[in-house]
Amino acid sequence: MSRRFINELGEREDIDDVFLASEKQLRPNRNGNLYLQLRLSDRSGSVNAMMWNASNSIYHAFENGDYVQVQGSSQVYNGNLQIIVNQIDEAEPGSINEDDFVFLTASQREQLQEELGKRLRAMEDFHLKSLCECFLMDEAFMKKFASAPAGIKHHHAYPGGLLEHVVNLLRVVDAVSPHYPQVNLDLLVVGTFLHDVGKIDELTYDKGLGYSDEGQMVGHLVQGITILDRKLQDVSEFSGEAFPHQLAMQIKHMIVSHHGKLEYGSPKVPMTLEALVLHYLDDMDAKIHNFDQLIRDDPNGDSDWTTYHPHLGRKLYKS
Repeated sequence: MSRRFINELGEREDIDDVFLASEKQLRPNRNGNLYLQLRLSDRSGSVNAMMWNASNSIYHAFENGDYVQVQGSSQVYNGNLQIIVNQIDEAEPGSINEDDFVFLTASQREQLQEELGKRLRAMEDFHLKSLCECFLMDEAFMKKFASAPAGIKHHHAYPGGLLEHVVNLLRVVDAVSPHYPQVNLDLLVVGTFLHDVGKIDELTYDKGLGYSDEGQMVGHLVQGITILDRKLQDVSEFSGEAFPHQLAMQIKHMIVSHHGKLEYGSPKVPMTLEALVLHYLDDMDAKIHNFDQLIRDDPNGDSDWTTYHPHLGRKLYKS
């Protein structure tokens, strides 16, 4: 029997399938009894899962990033689909179809990477073009950049998601830039390319998605500045000229301010035109992707409305 993917599940359905496990935690309830909480994923998305009356032996039977065979049922709780697990075991190798867990194929990533390189090499500014060339020539960096997700839950939360997010944004940048000639297009392109670059080190994505230790303690904004600083040293050797300090400062400002508000995690609010445009375009792309995913994953197939989403404070209409 063919598997049912997460985005095809409705409420009160029996489940007996293989998933990718991540974010597992063993917790006590109010009575001191242990329960297992984790995230299950396939190529269509991810879902929270709970197993009541768990034990240390169950918790240690598999690791984050393992494929697991799950038996249980689906239910809607607080407007979100979740899986109640009755049994969970490490999956037998013969039961795993790798294609069920690939969000972007190698060919799709390669096409996106080619589009990214072509756009960055089309810039006119010598210093910005040289900086991007140093990134593009760094095979280890590009492998990570093409493999990293843009997040672990809300948008582009799959391997290759960061690359897809950046290329989407660059397309939008090129579409809107003719209407705003006062914006430095090359600078905006570089800021778009590098705004989330720290996520290649903040997140773990070899199998399941999660946070690295440095990602938990430092975060991708600071990590992005560190990556940029290292490459700024390389670009001076590559181009034979010192990279302009003012230009480097503007790129750093775009990285640290792109969340837009202090309460959203940015240590600075946007103070340049390019930083302002980047913030709004980035926010738009992330929100559109998140809305689309929530609509596609909604378990209420017979309703014109999704369930209520507390983090958005609303239901969504399925237009």
